[in-house]
Amino acid sequence: MFINRIAIDLGTTYTLVHLPKKGVIVNEPSVVAVSMTDKKILAVGDEAKDMVGRTPDTIIAIKPLKDGVIADYHTTEVMIRYFINKALGGIRLFRPEVMVAVPAGITSTERRAVIDATLGAGAKAAYLIKEPVAAAIGAGIPVGSASGHMIIDIGGGTAEMAVISLGGVVTATSVRVGGNKIDLAIIEYIRRKYNLAIGERTAEEIKIGVGSALYLTDKLSINIKGRDILTGLPKTVTVTSDDVTEAIQHELEAIIGAAKNILRETPPELASDIMEKGIVLSGGTALLCNLDQLIARTTDVPVFIADDPRTCVVKGTGIALENLDSYKRSIFATR
Repeated sequence: MFINRIAIDLGTTYTLVHLPKKGVIVNEPSVVAVSMTDKKILAVGDEAKDMVGRTPDTIIAIKPLKDGVIADYHTTEVMIRYFINKALGGIRLFRPEVMVAVPAGITSTERRAVIDATLGAGAKAAYLIKEPVAAAIGAGIPVGSASGHMIIDIGGGTAEMAVISLGGVVTATSVRVGGNKIDLAIIEYIRRKYNLAIGERTAEEIKIGVGSALYLTDKLSINIKGRDILTGLPKTVTVTSDDVTEAIQHELEAIIGAAKNILRETPPELASDIMEKGIVLSGGTALLCNLDQLIARTTDVPVFIADDPRTCVVKGTGIALENLDSYKRSIFATR
């Protein structure tokens, strides 16, 4: 089948690629393994993630995106090229048109970097769409209608929030808090409370296993292994859901503060629409236990988690790429 359009959700933690009529066909970590001796790219995606924290001194694992924007230009270009090639398979006669989802609060310089990296990776044309709009389209929200809809998309690097009406963004904000900052908060808390050094992978296991945005009546617990800071030897400790809730308070407050600000800035007519329809939550971090309840309690607005929240952005990007005219208010186009 001849495919000339590709949608990419270039995330801080994961990159997803969507093809028309095929759906999401790539969902891999945004990690690149590089050899220090000759600067050669050794692996990208899943293969590179398996090397994180386990590499010899001569190999480093780079995450080329930080807080939703490009931190390492060359590596990002290599990574995009790898994902495009993986999606399309070996030989291709035509260069594809690529649409990439970017944070709503991205600067013009950061925007240019994404466009250049996409074109450098072999795209014929590059389009950018604001992440909250893509997430809303992917979550099935009728963004073209004349009523207000609010979306909160929390990924690995950023929490993107927007009120959307008539296909455009009425008000939006982006806070650089996401799954990664939550993981780091857990690492720091475990270090302080238990004198235990753990890595990002273990922190993610704790978050997924026992993490909760609200204190639970029936506490959950998990045994984790790490290095005792005092003795330097391996040690196992039991971490509870309360530990995680306490550890991530600061990050949760940043997300809630931003959501409240958006609601304050929303015109009254649209605010009443949102009160009626509720806020839609998407992104991988939307799956954090009780996060929807916490946001609902603190804003007094009902909150719903989108179906398959992880893929909302890339699905929405794919739909927008197929219907460029309908969503032109939220798309930056370059050829």
